[in-house]
This record gives sequence, C-alpha cells and structure tokens, in this order.
Amino acid sequence: MAERYFIGVDVGGTKVAAGLVNSAGEIAHRTRVPMVAADAAAGLAAVNAAIDSVCAAARPDSESWGSISGIGICAPGPLDPRTGIVINPPNLPGWRNFPLADLISKAYRLPVRVDNDGNAAALAEALWGAGGGYRNVFCATIGTGIGTGIVFDRRIYHGRTGAAAEGGHITIDYRGPRCACGKLGCIEALASGPAIARRASEKVAAGRRSAVLEYAGGHLDGITSEMVGRACVAGDQLAKEVLQETAMFLTVWLGNIVDLLEPDVIIFGGGAAAILQPFFGEIRDRLPTWCVNLHAQEVPLVTAHYGADAGIAGGAAICSEASPTP
Repeated sequence: MAERYFIGVDVGGTKVAAGLVNSAGEIAHRTRVPMVAADAAAGLAAVNAAIDSVCAAARPDSESWGSISGIGICAPGPLDPRTGIVINPPNLPGWRNFPLADLISKAYRLPVRVDNDGNAAALAEALWGAGGGYRNVFCATIGTGIGTGIVFDRRIYHGRTGAAAEGGHITIDYRGPRCACGKLGCIEALASGPAIARRASEKVAAGRRSAVLEYAGGHLDGITSEMVGRACVAGDQLAKEVLQETAMFLTVWLGNIVDLLEPDVIIFGGGAAAILQPFFGEIRDRLPTWCVNLHAQEVPLVTAHYGADAGIAGGAAICSEASPTP
C-alpha cells in the first residue's frame, strides 16, 4: 500500500511555513515564504505559494506524488474549525470571516482542515511526538504568548463552538498585569517570553545588576527572554530569580489544569519552554501545594518533539485519518 502524505501549513503574521508529512509524522520537505498581510488576496496568495512549493517537491516521478490525502492549516484565530472560516485575526485584518478551507480546497481539489496552532500542535504531539502512548494530552506552547491544546483519545477537544482550550488566558492573579486579551493576570501575561523579559527589565530598572543588560547592549527595552535564559545558565542571580518566579506561576496554573483535566502527560513547546526546562523538576515538586489531586506528581512534564516544526506537523495531524471531523 502506498504511503499517504499530507501538506501541513503554518500561517503566521510574518511568514507561511509548509511541509510534506507522511502518515508517521515524518516531515519530508519544508518551505517558508513571507506572509503579505496587505489584504485578503495577498494573504491567500502567500498560502498558495507555500503549498505550491511543497507540491513542486512532490514531483510526478516521486513516491509522494498522487498520495497527498489532504491539506491541514494552522491559522491565526479566532476561527471555526468546523467550517474552516477564519473569523477576525488581529495580525491578518483582511481575513475577516474568511473561508480559508473552502478556498484552498477548491484551488487544490483536496480535503482541507483548519485549526489554531495550539490545538494542532497538541494533536501532532499526541499522534506522533512526545505524547505517543498517552490517551489524554495537555500541550502548552510558551513563546510570544501561551497557546494550549487538549487531546482526549487522539481527538482535539474543541468545546461547544470550537473555542475551547484557551488555557493561556486562565487568570491566576486577578490583580496581575493586563493581558493582551484584556483580562488581568492571565498566565500568558505572567509566564510568556515577553513577560519574562518585562520582569527582568523591571528589576534592572529598579537598580539590580545583571548580565542581561549587557546582552541587550545597555538598552532596557532590548532585553529578551532568550537573554534571561543565557544569563541564568551563566550564573546570573537576577536571571535565575526571574525564571524561578516564572516556574512558580506555571506551577499554580498547572495545579489548576491537573485538577480540572488530570492529563496523562503535560507537554511543553516553544522557545520560552526550552529556557524553563531546568525548572521542570521544581514545578513537579511543588505541584501538590497547588493541586488537590493526590497523583499530581505522577504526571510527566516533557518537552515537545516537533519544536519549530510544530505548525507543519500540526497541520498534517489535523487532516490525517486519525483526526476525524469533530
């Protein structure tokens, strides 16, 4: 029986990445093109260009040609995964109520699925990555924001309208900083990459000495979470303090997640998650303080398999045979 392939597409505010993925989750080809967000047509053209590049790699004389079973797209939300309509993405203003799945399906005569990146990444990890062998998976991607996905028995949990699993916007401190979503004290506002950088900058501005300021060329507004991570590895006390605070915020949040969902595994992806990996042990040790579940410490905290390819793998996962229509 011929190998089945899927095209996974990751749509961002500045780029579109796409890849050819087989039914084992292996990425055979990758491409990346700039996203042009001037209007709806320009944005769609960028997506088409990425898909065309992948199709060109699947030449008629290759094994994958003719075996492409579908296209899965990780698109910016809010969106409706059931209809494939992108509703009103802030970074792509031209895509208001945009029928992305229908347009791509007509252009390439293939089934098309659309979902947000948190859901799709979680499914890819559950099917082919760090969540393999587990029934119930909770996945958190910690980067510029915090995106989450919930997979029960190899299926994404979408909720009633498709808007479930916005775990990054769970408030853990109602007096905390305002999140971009408008709420106060969301975990995203406290533990994302920009939040880590902000707290480091505030401590330096208050008179604390730290190597992070040197890494930023002496500019407070140039401090990034990556710099905080580098400084921590080098033994910088302020950087270590900031990351320990972040780990504490995540512990409180995950206590709620475990009490609510009791997943079999918790998977962390994203750039900021890599910085925080040395603190996973502390998070696990402290979970019983913030969780009534007596088995909280038994839940593994693991690093995502796909890394920067999460969107490509996620797109392929949502249109694979293992992901039936919700």
